[in-house]
Amino acid sequence: MLEQGQRKELEPDLDSSKEATGQNAAAGLSRLVPVPKPNRRRQSRDAVHFGLSSIQILLDFGVVALAFIGAYWLRSKIQVGGEFIPLSQNHRLSFLALSCLAVIVAFYNRGLYSLKRGYSKVDAFYRICSGTFFGLIAAIAVNSLVFGPSFIYSRQILLYGLVLIIGLVTISRLIFSSMVGWLYRKGIGQIRLLIIGTGETTSRILRKVSDAPELGYRVVGLICDTPADTEHACLAPLTTAKRPVKMLGHLNQLPFFIERHRADEVIVAMGAVSQEQLLDVVALCDDLPVSVKIYPDAFQLITTNEVSISELTGLPLVSVRDVGLRGTNRVLKRALDVGVSLTALVALSPLMLLTAILIKLTDPRGPVFYLQERVGLDGKPFTVMKFRSMRIDAEASGPGWTTENDPRRTRLGMFIRRFSIDELPQFINVLLGDMSVVGPRPEQPKFVEQFSQTIPRYMRRHKEKAGITGWAQVNGLRGNTSIAERTRYDLYYIENWSVFFDLKIILKSIIVIFTDKNAY
Repeated sequence: MLEQGQRKELEPDLDSSKEATGQNAAAGLSRLVPVPKPNRRRQSRDAVHFGLSSIQILLDFGVVALAFIGAYWLRSKIQVGGEFIPLSQNHRLSFLALSCLAVIVAFYNRGLYSLKRGYSKVDAFYRICSGTFFGLIAAIAVNSLVFGPSFIYSRQILLYGLVLIIGLVTISRLIFSSMVGWLYRKGIGQIRLLIIGTGETTSRILRKVSDAPELGYRVVGLICDTPADTEHACLAPLTTAKRPVKMLGHLNQLPFFIERHRADEVIVAMGAVSQEQLLDVVALCDDLPVSVKIYPDAFQLITTNEVSISELTGLPLVSVRDVGLRGTNRVLKRALDVGVSLTALVALSPLMLLTAILIKLTDPRGPVFYLQERVGLDGKPFTVMKFRSMRIDAEASGPGWTTENDPRRTRLGMFIRRFSIDELPQFINVLLGDMSVVGPRPEQPKFVEQFSQTIPRYMRRHKEKAGITGWAQVNGLRGNTSIAERTRYDLYYIENWSVFFDLKIILKSIIVIFTDKNAY
């Protein structure tokens, strides 16, 4: 037990420490914080993570082996492409072991064992597909080197194996991630977070953590980055989380609170943070076993979650803004738009016909389609097509946002808006060239004029075609949500476009149709 005087030496004087800042704070606190001791909770968490990673690798190996065995069995039963030539017992076992190992190595190379918490399931599926493809090529190469001329591979087995591996590994990983999420929700393997900052940025992080307990994050406290005489500014974020989050103190007390609350990560969410302030925060954490991450609030309007490094004749340059949609990319995007919209119109034509009939039967006075002027590419207006979901007098007092439980909706309109069926005629807009399948959602001219005067770089989103769905929409920013936040997501999409990015958003949109709470 420490005597009272000794205990005081370990704890910062909260009143006098308010005057210390920057490097002086770091120097002053170095004698106040005890030398970090082995943290049993952190060691236990690391053991959990190591165990889960090991189980994931073993599970993948077993599932890949099962897929190869299934492919071999299918080839023996389905006599297509010539006579089936069975492998000898030794060759079968060796082929199975080497092939499984090659696929697992390919999975590792594609980053499937270094996915961070909260990773996109679509990204994981893409990595499984590419890892399987390259793994099968590596399997052929390795088996050819080991067995030489005696190795005869079957194209049918490889094809069956490709399909089975992708399907079985995807299913097993979904089940495994659900189990891991259950463990995290129970508090096993959780990461303890300290957040530095106040205001909307901190509130946004708290909402994300509160809404996704399966990610295994727990906010143990907030650190105020404002001067000590403005403590009321520190209270704003506290009401945004589902569970109470305590304001611990000020930035110059950071090392003490990291040790006291056994934090694993520190998130810097300070608005308009300077380079000197960031260096001070890192200096305060130098001697502590904690990760420091920076929420890019200072780059919100640049929207670069990923910066790239290039060089100019040996001079390193950091790229914080690029334009993805130019040159041949525009041709590729237009080809994707035409292909997807044609396929959707043909496949969904029975549903669209049924919807049109139901609209006319339930409200015969009004038209089937609702036509409205929206702002598209380069700020030019165009007419967007939708199935009518509102009463015919819905805009008698002028246009406005649709709100939750909006009384202007028809009974059928509630249903078709909930599942985005009212948006299906916009595939015709895509064929006509007014819209794209993926892009920033178009707004009415009066709202565009209003937002362009209040939100920086808002008009930049009109440098590309408007879309039926977009990066903002699949991240829950539909309905009555922040326009500034939507703009950040739209600009990120424009500056980071790729064919895969479009396909990812399309796949996520199909999932969001059934889960989105802001579709009304």
